[in-house]
Amino acid sequence: MLRGITRRSYGLGDICGLREWLSKYGGTLSLVETSEALGNVSGGINRSPEYDGLTQAVLQFNTQKALHWYGGTFNVSALQIHGQNLSQDNLATLQTASGIEADRATRLWELWYDQKFDREGRYDVKIGQQSLDQEFMVSQNALLFVNTMFGWPMLPSADMPGGGPAYPLSALGARAHVRANSWTLLAGLFNGSPANPNADDSQKQNSSGTNFRLNDGGLAIAELQYTYPSLGAMVREGKKIPKGRVYKLGGWYDTEKFADQEFDNTGLSLANPASTGAPQTHHGDYAIYAVADQIVWISPEDNDRTISVFVRPMGTPLADRNLIDFSMNAGLNFKEPIKHRDDDTFGVGMGYTHVSSRASDLDRDQRAYTPGYPARNGETFVEVSYQYQRLVWWQLQPDFQYVFNPGAGVPNPNSSTGQRVKNEAVIGLRMNFAF
Repeated sequence: MLRGITRRSYGLGDICGLREWLSKYGGTLSLVETSEALGNVSGGINRSPEYDGLTQAVLQFNTQKALHWYGGTFNVSALQIHGQNLSQDNLATLQTASGIEADRATRLWELWYDQKFDREGRYDVKIGQQSLDQEFMVSQNALLFVNTMFGWPMLPSADMPGGGPAYPLSALGARAHVRANSWTLLAGLFNGSPANPNADDSQKQNSSGTNFRLNDGGLAIAELQYTYPSLGAMVREGKKIPKGRVYKLGGWYDTEKFADQEFDNTGLSLANPASTGAPQTHHGDYAIYAVADQIVWISPEDNDRTISVFVRPMGTPLADRNLIDFSMNAGLNFKEPIKHRDDDTFGVGMGYTHVSSRASDLDRDQRAYTPGYPARNGETFVEVSYQYQRLVWWQLQPDFQYVFNPGAGVPNPNSSTGQRVKNEAVIGLRMNFAF
């Protein structure tokens, strides 16, 4: 029996015939558990190890098999988020340590229908509740890492209302996809916020994921992609070579109202005790971004052994309404770093984010009332990770992160002298189980 478990594609196999039954009607069921223990051994506002976990369930139906309707896919997914939040409890960082950290909840994530219009999949439209981090701003090489910012980046996390329609949130809208040879265009229009824009905690305000809001302005996003080779893999000396280059250029615009980072509605600094506490508001916000993934080395003896690099910068000129005006991720992946460990990957990555000049000016204003109050500037982290494929359905991933200037230089709430939060070393282990 043990031997059978180790050879399965999924930990639970066919789930007593459920997967086979679903396949008769074009259905597939994916169950994935991500569990991790992380802790900071230096710096931070507290020190302790913490556990957090995420269970994802995704059910899809192919309408060709289910209804004899060509090109349709129906998708529904749910999240069960458990454990604690190390970044919130211990780190006080802007760029949070784990991409699965979120408020504890059992919630709907995505609910959409996608329709293809040709046999080659060159044209399709997706309508429904969608999480933009599944398609937009994605660097495939960055997805190896544990830190949140290698998935949904820092700039939209801080600047979009409610953190944007990305894990664990989503928003109603429509997305169009067009591909012509090496070029692909993604474009979408979504509700302007995944929850009430005035909510202090968008996750708690929409705790079940079923608000289906449609009255919060609009979020428009578009991304142009170039891929080489254009079709899957090229053949060199009879061997398959993976896609070598993917370049993306995109931008988004949100029509919501955005709060000023320094001044209230009378023109006084928000740090001034006489301030009304109600910020000025600005209409609309936007940012642009770029993504590059590229293989830089392929072993001549084994084409599975590759070294790839990635970089993803993004920025906005609107300092008055944004906490973050620039962020960037970059890194390197070594696929099969140990010979014959085909599915293992070693990676080194980094993230940098810069606090806008208007938000930093507010900190300087605060010095008039709190002498020595630090002004925020930038935060940088590095991450080293190794993903070990123990079984087809089980991965182990030891991870190390080091954060410079946590929170971009925020004062430590445990310090009576306004001392900044000290640099942090975070170590941990992530495990992925495909059930």
